[in-house]
Amino acid sequence: MSERADPGADDEAVADAATSAGADDRRAPEELPAEIREAVPDYDDEYLDRVSDRLMYSYDLDRDVVVDGERFELTAEMRVRNQKQFLHPALSYADHDMMEFLFARRVSTPSVGDLERLVEFAHGVADDRVEGDEEHFGTDVTVVLVADRVPEAVADFVDGFRDRTLLKFGYYGHYEVNLVVVAPDREELVASEAADVAGAFRLWEPVAEPDEGFFSRLAKRFWH
Repeated sequence: MSERADPGADDEAVADAATSAGADDRRAPEELPAEIREAVPDYDDEYLDRVSDRLMYSYDLDRDVVVDGERFELTAEMRVRNQKQFLHPALSYADHDMMEFLFARRVSTPSVGDLERLVEFAHGVADDRVEGDEEHFGTDVTVVLVADRVPEAVADFVDGFRDRTLLKFGYYGHYEVNLVVVAPDREELVASEAADVAGAFRLWEPVAEPDEGFFSRLAKRFWH
């Protein structure tokens, strides 16, 4: 799992620094060191390969993974550690850990029932993987379905979806379940309110300049 440490005077300063590195500063995938490119799986799927080109800068990627009986063609993990420092890196305080677990697979025509089952799956992932403590700020568990089409009922369900769970009344942070359904051949995508990673799957559009929080800003800094 990737870990990134960001020292700074305060959270807003770190967020602004992350945003200031524009898209022109990023290197094309073929220009990256061989050890980085070789760590990215070959998905035998042109669409997922192109998505992985956007995610590879900030996520650890895997393929053909089975979790709790659910199979996914693409999975990804990211961990970000945000630190404040006093005079020296050894004197850090207010450390915050932010993570995302991403699961994507192809389906033909998704249903609302499929999504409801995957929401329960995502809660199970959070129960198994989120270690709530004073340093945990937030974790996203995002499920993406790559479909032939997006039925209207599915679009309505995803568009109005928001599922956040506070840990120890928020003292140990929170985790959020996110949903994305995309039909790339139709250039259609619907995402739940907090699914910041959705832009990586909207290949027919450039990634928009982020205007959310620090976590999504840092992630989008590395996308093409």
